[in-house]
Amino acid sequence: MDDHGRPEPPVDGDEAATLVGFLDYQRATLAWKSDGLDAAGLATTVAASSVSIGGLLKHLARVEDWWCSVWLHGREPAAPWRGVDRSTDPNWEWRSAALEPPETLRADWLAAVDRSRRSVAESLAAGGLDQPAARRWPDGRAPSLRWILCHLIEEYARHNGHADLIREAIDGETGE
Repeated sequence: MDDHGRPEPPVDGDEAATLVGFLDYQRATLAWKSDGLDAAGLATTVAASSVSIGGLLKHLARVEDWWCSVWLHGREPAAPWRGVDRSTDPNWEWRSAALEPPETLRADWLAAVDRSRRSVAESLAAGGLDQPAARRWPDGRAPSLRWILCHLIEEYARHNGHADLIREAIDGETGE
């Protein structure tokens, strides 16, 4: 663990352990950036952007469920994603996050992370990193578990940069 409670990815792990290790590190970075913020802090935006740290928690909870449950295993979306039409309300996650208490945002994100960890472990046990997702793109290709894990790492890393800038604007908390 580093000074902020983030697990260091293994330096000598196999490919699966390395990918999961880097994903957990990115998840822990978001936890660090959102830690201690009240409702006003979680709803804070910077400049013209609608992105907030609370919105990031909600967005990344959806991303976790979308890729590790809906795509990887072909499951129905979990609540609260079921029934949300993002084509008519593309800012739903950001808008609705500002209306939710911090405890709900954090609990929903942590629950999504927990579901994803179980789904990834299930897939690793069943077929490893090469296992294709149950869902397919329109051209018939299916992303592998390896692709999904890399995509999640990329998604968190990009949004953790947003979280870092927003957190600094809120209370001066800086980090990497």
